[in-house]
Amino acid sequence: MLLIVNCNSYICYMESLLIHPENAEQLKTVKAVLKALKVKFEPQTKLLPTHVLEGIEKSLRQHDDGQSISFEEFKARNFNK
Repeated sequence: MLLIVNCNSYICYMESLLIHPENAEQLKTVKAVLKALKVKFEPQTKLLPTHVLEGIEKSLRQHDDGQSISFEEFKARNFNK
């Protein structure tokens, strides 16, 4: 989130920007631009909820154990009826 304070003779307000980079390269570039412009920013990291992390781990174990199918096979089984 980028906070911007604007003031005129009567009113001050703060505006923030929430930036959504699509990948690590974009994030790195945005940080580099902000640093080059000497704009202060605060990185914020959010951890995924425990149940989501557990689901990811379970899915990765299933894949490692050969319990996975291709997307094409999934579509054929579930949508071509």
